Amino acid sequence: MSTLAEIEAAADQLRKEDKLRLMEALWDGLSRTEADVQSPAWHAIALAETERRLAEGREEVLDWNRAKADLRNRTV
Repeated sequence: MSTLAEIEAAADQLRKEDKLRLMEALWDGLSRTEADVQSPAWHAIALAETERRLAEGREEVLDWNRAKADLRNRTV
């Protein structure tokens, strides 16, 4: 098995399109075994907190495209 450093070095040689294909393949492999992935305890706490803020009207639901645009605007 290759080390992370070796994988990163090899990935540096790939074109952007190939990197994206590799990321998609890795994600597909991970998402097929969803039952095997345990969410950390803090995740349930964060979700419950978000649901509470939403119920109190202090949280806004955004569609994904708007959320991405908002995040991009924050980093500029």
